[in-house]
Amino acid sequence: MNLYPAIDLLGGRVVRLRQGAYDDSTVYGDDPVAVAESFVAQGAAWVHMVDLDAAKSAEPVNRPIIAAVAQALAGRALLQVGGGVRGTDDAEALAAAGVSRVVMGSAAVADPSLVSVVARIVPVAVGLDHRKGIAATHGWTESSGLRVEDLLSQFPDASAFVITDISRDGMLTGPDVEGLARAVASTSIPVVASGGVGTLAHIEELARVVGLDGVIVGKAIYEGKLTVADAVKVLS
Repeated sequence: MNLYPAIDLLGGRVVRLRQGAYDDSTVYGDDPVAVAESFVAQGAAWVHMVDLDAAKSAEPVNRPIIAAVAQALAGRALLQVGGGVRGTDDAEALAAAGVSRVVMGSAAVADPSLVSVVARIVPVAVGLDHRKGIAATHGWTESSGLRVEDLLSQFPDASAFVITDISRDGMLTGPDVEGLARAVASTSIPVVASGGVGTLAHIEELARVVGLDGVIVGKAIYEGKLTVADAVKVLS
């Protein structure tokens, strides 16, 4: 199972939000490249980045930083990037920057066929962010009214699903293990867990979900609850 240590970008800085609230953020650093390199030095094979500015406003202000991270990790680890990926132009720009896989959320939910188009440019993970099973869009600020379990069959060309329980994101209270297990059983496409991990014990719980592809961890790393090296060891 893969560990995806997370870097969320807001105004060029490394931050974490609580339950997706832009007005409830904590800044953890000003050098995303150094943070990414520290993750890889501890054994991470992937780094997960989210451009929070682009997710909310569609302005790709952090793209030069994303390109710098991709360049720093080239040949050492893969970079997955979400936030504001709304179509082929965004996908082409990120692929040119060296991104290995993009995450499409709002745009994918609004038009599932778009994933097949973008997947011809760069591999696509579909981000299904939800509150109580209902997918949220536009930086988690709007509800789609669609259930995650009903969306899993809509993206045959997706290379992965990133499923985030917003109510748990940044809370460190534990992942939705049962919901993730149901998702894994409902699709042949790899599922990556996101939201709620606060301890190594939580990662051990997820490691027991047969077929789960990986887990995204952010705040627990920054708060010193666990290290990337320890998490990689548990998952391996």
